[in-house]
Amino acid sequence: MSDKLVMALVGFGNSANRYHLPYLLENENVEIKTIYTPSLNKRPTDQDALVARGIQFTDDLDAVVNDPEIQFVSVITPAPSHFELAKRLLEAGKNVMVEKPFVTSVAEGKALIELANEKGLLITPFQNRRFDGEFMELQYVLDHGFIGEPIEFESHFDYFRPGAASNPGTQIDGAFYGYGVHPLDQIIKLWGKPEAVAYDIKSVTNPEGVDDNFDVTLHYGKLRAKIKTSFLVADQYPKYILHGTNGSFIKYGMDAQENDILAGISPSEPNFGADNPDNYGKLTYINAYGDPVEHKMETPRGNYGLMYQNCVDVILHGAEKEVTDEQILTQLEILDAGFKAEGPHMQYFN
Repeated sequence: MSDKLVMALVGFGNSANRYHLPYLLENENVEIKTIYTPSLNKRPTDQDALVARGIQFTDDLDAVVNDPEIQFVSVITPAPSHFELAKRLLEAGKNVMVEKPFVTSVAEGKALIELANEKGLLITPFQNRRFDGEFMELQYVLDHGFIGEPIEFESHFDYFRPGAASNPGTQIDGAFYGYGVHPLDQIIKLWGKPEAVAYDIKSVTNPEGVDDNFDVTLHYGKLRAKIKTSFLVADQYPKYILHGTNGSFIKYGMDAQENDILAGISPSEPNFGADNPDNYGKLTYINAYGDPVEHKMETPRGNYGLMYQNCVDVILHGAEKEVTDEQILTQLEILDAGFKAEGPHMQYFN
């Protein structure tokens, strides 16, 4: 079997150009044959540059669905369209990746997973934040046991947007689905399905709009793992706060990949994704001799392209997929349960 995966993109908006194409164009194991967009020439400069590389554009989805050469399709469209597009592509025999948030309900997620498994195809959400540099660093700290048993964890995804009033919409249009999916997926990867989740999800900038603020805590025995987002944070919190029985890990700053892409820096350039040294994580713990140790840790380089490389490895070489079916459904269950009741509430899962 060829080591090159022939694929298409469905969607050509900001997300496709920011989080997907820069990495795909650097992957020698991927051939992008077609990009579908309902609005041809909306980004003429970007489109022309890709056409010059041999990529064809179409406003006819059937050109993707009915092309037998296309093995894999990445769906990068508004969230309410994800389910029907992914279902149609799976039915046509395509392996599929879907931008976050994956789908609008647990039922939709189960339907896509069952269809994909029945046909022997890949279905996965694009959980690129598993490959943030700071998350890779957090995993290193936990894997090496520096802080002992983890007891408290807090993850922030904050902005300062006082004029960005939230608009009316459904729950999938709000911050919990839009931003919460990232730290939630990271926590599920680390610790699995929680015993219970405490929710406080609300809209601060517009009481009639979708949520723009959440404080959600996942319960794992002694461990409490909290995720928080607010659009009214002018002075940053740490990105991660981790306390354990033997020490603490504190990390400021968001992964640099997105800012570098916006600055026109290619993922292939040597310093792409390099963290600001002022934001390096601080690890404080007791070593094997009983001595206190304080250590600044250089942040590893993140790489969102690894999410695509996993798809190559799954489809062409039978590897295990990065985001398991169980993890997909666990996240959907937690997201959905956040809106089962008004105001702060607790949901039990085990």
